[in-house]
Amino acid sequence: MLEKIYIYTDGSCINNPGPGGCASIIRINNCRKKKIFKAGFFYTTNNRMELMAAIFPLQYLLKFNQNFCIIKIFTDSNYLYAGITNWIYLWKKRNWKNSNNKIIKNIDLWLILENLSSFFKNKIKWNLIKGHTGDFNNEEADKIAFLSAKEPKYIDLYHPFISV
Repeated sequence: MLEKIYIYTDGSCINNPGPGGCASIIRINNCRKKKIFKAGFFYTTNNRMELMAAIFPLQYLLKFNQNFCIIKIFTDSNYLYAGITNWIYLWKKRNWKNSNNKIIKNIDLWLILENLSSFFKNKIKWNLIKGHTGDFNNEEADKIAFLSAKEPKYIDLYHPFISV
């Protein structure tokens, strides 16, 4: 049986930029059983956390050599949704540059997300939902992301304000 995967994502940042967290919840065939991904970063931005929240579960799904019938990703981030369903095509045409001919922000994460999306081909269906409106899974991802931001453990190495 082909499995339907439901992914709920959220990013959080305290004093954007500042400490940030991301969270993802994977449900298979929308059952009660779930897999949670979370990470807290010392210094990052909310947009980077939104992107990472989408990347982590897709990387996890790569481990399975399984033909999912559909992967539904739910986000309350206009940046993530518009970026992956619309803006990305323009960025690719412009060699990953914006309308001002400057490299787009968060290109490192956009390249990863674009690669993952290509791997899963037409299996991913992106869904923009309104945050803080009572969607149980979205609220849970939001809470986990915020708690992760309050207890950071990782350095966002590719953040423009961090020098390595």
